[in-house]
Amino acid sequence: MSAAASDQTGRIARSAGAVGIAVFCSRILGLIREQVLANLFGAGTAMDAFVVAFRIPNLLRDLFAEGALSAAFVTVFTDYDERWGRARTWRLANVVLAVLTLLVGAIALVGIFASDKLVRLMAPDFALVPGKTALTVIMTQIMFPFLPMISLAAVVMGILNAKGKFFVPAMASTFFNLGSIVSGVALAMILPRYGVPAIIGMAVGTLLGGGLQLAVQTPLLFRVGYRFQWVIDWRDEGLRRILRLMMPAIIGLSATQINVFINTFFASSCAEGSVAWLNYAFRLLQFPIGVFGVAISIAAMPVVSRYASQQDHEGLKQAFTSSLVMTLLITIPASVGLAVLAEPIIALIFQHGRFSAADTGQTAAALCFYAIGLFAYSGVKVVVPVFYALNDTRYPVIGSFLAVGANFLLIILTLSTLQHRAIALATSFSMILNFVFLSSVLYRKVQGYPLKYMGWCLVKVCLASAIMGLSVHWANAFLQPLAGAGLVGRLLALLCIITFGLVVYGFLLRFSKIPEFQELIKLLQGLGGQRATRP
Repeated sequence: MSAAASDQTGRIARSAGAVGIAVFCSRILGLIREQVLANLFGAGTAMDAFVVAFRIPNLLRDLFAEGALSAAFVTVFTDYDERWGRARTWRLANVVLAVLTLLVGAIALVGIFASDKLVRLMAPDFALVPGKTALTVIMTQIMFPFLPMISLAAVVMGILNAKGKFFVPAMASTFFNLGSIVSGVALAMILPRYGVPAIIGMAVGTLLGGGLQLAVQTPLLFRVGYRFQWVIDWRDEGLRRILRLMMPAIIGLSATQINVFINTFFASSCAEGSVAWLNYAFRLLQFPIGVFGVAISIAAMPVVSRYASQQDHEGLKQAFTSSLVMTLLITIPASVGLAVLAEPIIALIFQHGRFSAADTGQTAAALCFYAIGLFAYSGVKVVVPVFYALNDTRYPVIGSFLAVGANFLLIILTLSTLQHRAIALATSFSMILNFVFLSSVLYRKVQGYPLKYMGWCLVKVCLASAIMGLSVHWANAFLQPLAGAGLVGRLLALLCIITFGLVVYGFLLRFSKIPEFQELIKLLQGLGGQRATRP
């Protein structure tokens, strides 16, 4: 690897490290939020209703905020910042924020009035349980204003990322979780005194958390030079470029949301609690996706966009290769660890209050199947922004619809046998298909990237992960019986097992001569050194 490429890998690793630390905090609080929900509501009617109610505006968030809009906006904003100067760049930001407020605000208003129809469409079998549909509708109406808040927060995050600010935007979701936990739990304790279901307090808390996620980013936004102006210009060329990039991307992401709709539809027809089991399992899966996959994607996106703007395809390929190898280095062992330790992890985090041992077993089964596709989930988050940077959204659209077809077909074939586990399995395989398709197309589009190098890295990582998985399985079988039933004992045993697995994996890859692994080690050593010298 050349000196320039090594320096670039280091920059991406450092940026990803800053984002990863922030997202780690957010995901920890996210797990605490899910733990609170599991403790208070278990996996029954109230939790099923909350999951579906939150999922409806969340589908639109993925379309208009953290998916299509975020990637398209960063690409165009970075290009403006490189070529057109401060005045035009900040005007573009104001135009996008004003137009987004109007459009997404109108969508949220329509969604509030159409909530009953949306709930009945997504989860028709909820009507078989008295009051379940009505409860879901009320919470959907409460949480729809979350959509414009989080959409504006995503644009602000894009601006700050393009300006090289990663930590604060990534920490913003931590404040979302913190706000939703504190206010949600407080309201869940107060509202039942007035005859209102406790779960509605969590819906209100989610809305307040979304407002907090936007608010915490605004001071830094003004510090990097932004000044607010209400500018609505539908003819603005930058806005039109963003919309041109967004439209095919929205079509592609709509395929992902169709998958979510399909999964929710089938899960609502399975045993009571299936929606909640899948939700808890996927939340655990999102921990490594967010900390590593999303972090690397966010750090690499401005770099890739800048190379694309400068027509430097060699630099773009190097940035993409480093980002993908880093992703595989982390997500493959993470998927093995999640599959091997699914039950003890879920029991430790969720099995309290109304969440039973049976719920643990069903959630762990779903997590094992979800873990199969972890590397693909994170890999797609690295590959897709490269297509956006190259102004090509056609292939992500095709890949998304291929995934929809594969997901639907596999669920139909396996649902009667596997029940809710079929949904997790189908989701993983459809994402793997999408990742393989996009990687193959990108290989042709950029006239090749170092496939042999990446292949050898993959072989080394898979072998090290397999040995680590066997070691962790042995350690778990040995330590868990010694830990007993107490919470502290189980926590210490699990920490020892995870630490042992990390040591085994790190030792096996220490002499692998994978530059990205060495950069990750340097990053960890640097963070450790900073903590040691901090007064």
